[in-house]
Amino acid sequence: MRQWEMKYVQTFKSCSAPSVFPNPITQVADMPYALYLSLQGKYFVGYAPDVQFAKNKYGWAGLVNPPHSGVNLHVYVWTVTNFGASPLIAEIWFNAGTPEGAAVSEYMSPANTALCPLPEPRVQILQANNIGGPPPGGDRISVTKVPSEVTIVGAENGAWIFPPGGSFSILLSNAEASTLSGIANLAFGWWEEAIK
Repeated sequence: MRQWEMKYVQTFKSCSAPSVFPNPITQVADMPYALYLSLQGKYFVGYAPDVQFAKNKYGWAGLVNPPHSGVNLHVYVWTVTNFGASPLIAEIWFNAGTPEGAAVSEYMSPANTALCPLPEPRVQILQANNIGGPPPGGDRISVTKVPSEVTIVGAENGAWIFPPGGSFSILLSNAEASTLSGIANLAFGWWEEAIK
């Protein structure tokens, strides 16, 4: 085993004992930054399943940073997978309010599942189906068309940053004059930076 590989080898232990890395985690020039964050337990992934909307309604999902989280949210990657029979419109929103009736997704995990105990994200994935209109407040920064049976990916590499109380969300609706209901999965990768 090469010396740089040895740095990140850890001995398997039950979850009754914390994971211990033999050497401090240091970033090297050729290490992807997402890997560096994952090794520290700061990178998280998750998704909002089956976000649905009927004609003249909207589906919504996003990363919401609670007001007293103590972290900044850095969006790394997001995806929209259109499972519907017609194209949909995906609007990207910064710091919009949460729609009434939004539910917390249970599908979240640290990207590094070798850590013990597993770190818990402070940021939440929320989702809402069939809402009456765009979320309150915030700024719409882009609009994208997503064809049927297609996944689009946005790689932001942590450049989109949201403080406690902020949010990154995606609003879905039917494209053109479709009368069909829509359904999509929205997935996210993010990291959390402690505020000092």
